[in-house]
Amino acid sequence: MTIINQITQWYTRAKQNKWYRWFAVFCRITLALGFIPSDGVKLMGERFTALPGNHPLGHYFDALHQTGFYYTSIGIGQLLAALLLLIPRTALLGALLYFPIILNICILTYATRFEGTRITTFMVLANLFLLVWHSDRLKYLFQSSALTPATEKKPSDNKFPFVFFGSVFVTLALVVVINQHIYNIRPGNSLEECTNGCAGNPGACEFCDCIYNQGKGLDSCLKVYEVAKKAK
Repeated sequence: MTIINQITQWYTRAKQNKWYRWFAVFCRITLALGFIPSDGVKLMGERFTALPGNHPLGHYFDALHQTGFYYTSIGIGQLLAALLLLIPRTALLGALLYFPIILNICILTYATRFEGTRITTFMVLANLFLLVWHSDRLKYLFQSSALTPATEKKPSDNKFPFVFFGSVFVTLALVVVINQHIYNIRPGNSLEECTNGCAGNPGACEFCDCIYNQGKGLDSCLKVYEVAKKAK
């Protein structure tokens, strides 16, 4: 039996299992709820976050807020993706629209060392699961690459998939652990939060001062941090 056939058989069994179906519903609802609150803020033309303007991500949101109807259009796109996810018939379209948006947000949080890297990574993974879950419907777009469940009707398999959910738990734990150690310093969400990490981290206070009080860019402040760390 080829690997493709094995994957297809697993996929067919998964589509018949209530636990996978409920997990797909859970992913759809949580992803939609992740976008809806921020959509309202954008549609009303208000600033998206309370991050100070000197924060690396705050710089970005300040500039984005000044783009007028472009800023509003992002909110419309996010709201549309969220609503499509909530409707079973349009869930695949919602997942397709949602993915480039959340991937962009995820990359942005990593680039600015934002504290939300874990959450956005979880959202990307949930979105990827939905795309795989609905891959049988993607055959209309990608005929040869979609996983198509067998046409033969088989009884439902409602056994709890311990291996799958165990893998989900391990993956989420790895995301948390990796994010905990991927950066030796982050700006945090405020000056107070940033300076909380000064103890035992030479140069951290200089980095926080550079970000929040001097308002310099992240790259410049990282250089200040490295110089101060070596000096100590």
